[in-house]
Amino acid sequence: MGRRKDGRQHLKFTRYPKRDAIRDYFPLPNEIFSLGLSTGEIAVYAYLMYCEDRKTFQCYPSYKTIGNAVGMSKNTVKKYVDRLIEKQLITAEPTSVYTQKGEKRNGNLLYTVRPIGDAVEYHYEQQMIRLECEMRCQAALKKLAEFDRKHGKSAV
Repeated sequence: MGRRKDGRQHLKFTRYPKRDAIRDYFPLPNEIFSLGLSTGEIAVYAYLMYCEDRKTFQCYPSYKTIGNAVGMSKNTVKKYVDRLIEKQLITAEPTSVYTQKGEKRNGNLLYTVRPIGDAVEYHYEQQMIRLECEMRCQAALKKLAEFDRKHGKSAV
C-alpha cells in the first residue's frame, strides 16, 4: 500500500489472484481438439493429464476418483477410458496391491498418457482407411449403375 500525492491511501486493485504458471496449471495439447473427441473423452483425458507425473507420464486414479472429478458415473468413466485407449491417447495396465493379511488384490489401473503425435497419426490413418473404403463403395455403385444402363435391368 502507498500514499497518493493528496495524502489518501492507495489500494492496489487486482481482479484475479496471482497464480504460478507451473504449479497452478497443467498442459493440454492443442491437437486434442482436432481428434474428434467427445466432451466426456476430453474431460477424462484432461483429468488424467492433471493427475499424471510429469516425468513418467503415469498416474493411477480409480474410476470413482475420475468420475467424482468430472461428474460422471464409474461406468461412464470406464467407457471413455476404453475409447481413449482405442484412440491411442492412453494405455492402461492393471496393478496389484497386497492387504495387511498378505492377500493379493486388484489395484487401480496404471494409466500412461501417450505422446499426442502418436494419437494424431493414428487418427489420420483411420480417416484414410474410411476414405478408401468409401471410394471403393462409390466405384462399385458406379459400376452397378453402368451395368443397369447397359443391360436395361437391375443388377441386384
